[in-house]
Amino acid sequence: MFEKRISILVLILTLALSFSITVSAQGISNNKIKNKTVTSPNGKIRLVFQLNNGVPCYKVFRKKINLINSSSLGFKFTKEKPLNKNFKILKISIKEFNNTWKPVWGQESEIKNHYKQLTVKLKEKKSPQRKMNLIFRVYNSGIGFRYKLPKQKNLADNIKITSENTEFSLANNNTSWWIPNDWDSYEYTYKETPLSKVKKVSTPFTMKSPKGIYLSIHEAALINYSGMALKKTRKNTLKSYLAPWPDGTKVKTKLPLKTPWRTIQIGKDAGDLIESKLIVNLNQPTALEDTSWIDPMKYIGIWWEIHIGKSDWGQHNNNHAATTKNAKHYINFAYNHLIKNTNNEKIGLLVEGWNQGWDGNWMENYNLFKFTEDGEYNDFDLSEVVNYGKKRDIEYIAHNETSGGIKHYEKQLDKIYTDYQRLGIHSIKSGYVADNGIHQPKGQHHHGQYMVNHYNHAVKKAAKYEIMINTHEPIKPTGLRRTYPNWIAREGVRGMEYNAWSNGNPPEHPTILPFTRNLAGPVDYTPGIFDVEIENKPNNRVHTTRAKQLALYVTLFSPLQMVSDLPENYLDQNGDILPEFKFIQDVPCNWDQTIVPNAKIGDYTTIVRKEKNKDEWYIGSITDENARDLDIQLDFLKQDKKYVAEIYSDGPNANWKTNPEIVSINKILVDNNDTLVASLATSGGQAIRLYPATKKEITTIPKYKSPKIKISYANVPRSVQSNNNFKITLNVENKGNLIANKKLKLYYDGKIVDKKKVRIAPKNNKKIPLSCSKSSKVADHQIRVNNLSPITITVTKKESASE
Repeated sequence: MFEKRISILVLILTLALSFSITVSAQGISNNKIKNKTVTSPNGKIRLVFQLNNGVPCYKVFRKKINLINSSSLGFKFTKEKPLNKNFKILKISIKEFNNTWKPVWGQESEIKNHYKQLTVKLKEKKSPQRKMNLIFRVYNSGIGFRYKLPKQKNLADNIKITSENTEFSLANNNTSWWIPNDWDSYEYTYKETPLSKVKKVSTPFTMKSPKGIYLSIHEAALINYSGMALKKTRKNTLKSYLAPWPDGTKVKTKLPLKTPWRTIQIGKDAGDLIESKLIVNLNQPTALEDTSWIDPMKYIGIWWEIHIGKSDWGQHNNNHAATTKNAKHYINFAYNHLIKNTNNEKIGLLVEGWNQGWDGNWMENYNLFKFTEDGEYNDFDLSEVVNYGKKRDIEYIAHNETSGGIKHYEKQLDKIYTDYQRLGIHSIKSGYVADNGIHQPKGQHHHGQYMVNHYNHAVKKAAKYEIMINTHEPIKPTGLRRTYPNWIAREGVRGMEYNAWSNGNPPEHPTILPFTRNLAGPVDYTPGIFDVEIENKPNNRVHTTRAKQLALYVTLFSPLQMVSDLPENYLDQNGDILPEFKFIQDVPCNWDQTIVPNAKIGDYTTIVRKEKNKDEWYIGSITDENARDLDIQLDFLKQDKKYVAEIYSDGPNANWKTNPEIVSINKILVDNNDTLVASLATSGGQAIRLYPATKKEITTIPKYKSPKIKISYANVPRSVQSNNNFKITLNVENKGNLIANKKLKLYYDGKIVDKKKVRIAPKNNKKIPLSCSKSSKVADHQIRVNNLSPITITVTKKESASE
């Protein structure tokens, strides 16, 4: 018995040592300790803390590659001296932490939280001898660091920060993907430029170093503080740039102070950024005891029809969208084509324009909006619609547009939540449209401390009433979904609606978002438009194919995904549901695992996700304006097991500009040894569902055959007259059972004179013409296509017209 106790004690001590290793240096002056290095658990990322002549600084490396040069840290205040120099080190400690936790929802069912923490306690060497602590956490996927200002006699309890001087001195003129900073909006298209072209940018701010290392700067756990942007200060150097109060102050707070984490995600490729869990790991565990009521869901809504001008938010034009009758029409569609065809997944209904305040210029009506049942329009019965939906298992999503009237909204907040709890409403889409800053109180910004506190307050209070929040015109996500998982989604992006009334989102836009905005957290982008040419608005359109709309459900993560088009656009001429709608019925919003096998930011991406608690996988691949083929290895599937792949691809003649709506659907048998080919049209996509095959399916569904394109000469003239154009014809055959691209190049005496990219349906062939206009010299010339054998063409003197 004694030996057993000793063994248990040894085991406990061993586990404790493996979990937390502490190295401290207390009471040693800064003359002896001037820097400290801490590495990630796998040893690949290295952070160096330094005191450079009393100034706290840090550097970051990945292996031997320098990513961030010495960058200084500190603060400036309104009434206090700057806190940024003349420091000595009081104590340094390093601890290692390693645990796992399970999110309520997300891209992974289990998240590993493994890091080494460096804590540096500093004190000014001279009066007023104030203290400042720095905490660095180094993960395998990047670093996070924050400031702590303890309560102390030499620093006022109430402080006003005028500047947080956190530097990011990048080691190179990195390729950068960014949107300009705007304290009231993130709704911009992304630019790809060298770092030298960047002035003021929002985060996440993503870069690629000359040696191919990817990094993204952002923040985590934004609480009672202003949102951070980045501002260029000198060559390749950015500094934290906080959203101001109306008086110019950046942060007003009390000691002790903990700032948000400043984060730098790092990866050897772009996909590593998506697979990183650094942002959520830096947030506190959930504050909610019961989360059983929080459910990811797909939803439809009275929304797109307003944006394309079919109807209005208000009654002022006698074309009100949010009527009881119209809401029931949407509910009936959802019941017949979503509820009956999905696997126990929640389905929601959003109704915009149901409440009074939308008439006239609603963007200025911030004092007029009513959000409770007694504020409904006279042609909309909230309780009747909610109950009609309940009987059909459709959850009602209440829309609360504030138009930036925060005081007006907060005054009603308790009554709103109480009302919704009574009615059985568990979801709100909140809106804060105020392009030039918050209306009430005037002068506040969406990304400033006042609004950060409002957003957080609204979400925390909503949790008490079991209400989920989807915030539009928000502060960016910073991982607080871990602490408050009822913050189910946010907009904060130039989303689908811009295609309805502007020049739209360019084809590359969705290929950039997974590596920028989506790194911060879920994005309510609202995919699913089938009528991409927008019949109701011929001067506007969605800049994708229909198949790409399907793929967006996988590539753009959100536990709240909209089925955004009009119900009738999902039906054929006979009123039957379109076959490609089945992917929307099947695709879930909650995942066990996420993998990124293909990624080139701004060009293409493939994202693979495993459905929560099921051996079922979904793959989304999208491209920019260029057609291309992408290889997808299926090595993530279980060994010695057959799966059915339901594949939704751009049709053979699909083109986002001229033929965007054709979708080819194939069903094949695959296993983990296969490599699928995703054939994408211009601004196209491919969506795949993979599920275990039954015995019957194994015998009846054809096995996957990779696309094998065979080309041969069909018609080649052997003689042409000089200065005449001539054509040749090729026979192009696809022997596989999936669509494939093929690049064709016509060479004339070794020089390319024509080229085409063609897409061939499986088990099909096409006659493809190529032309040449260089037949001027009378002689024998050689032509060939790709690697086919060359053919000699004789160019003869052109006969005159008189002859």
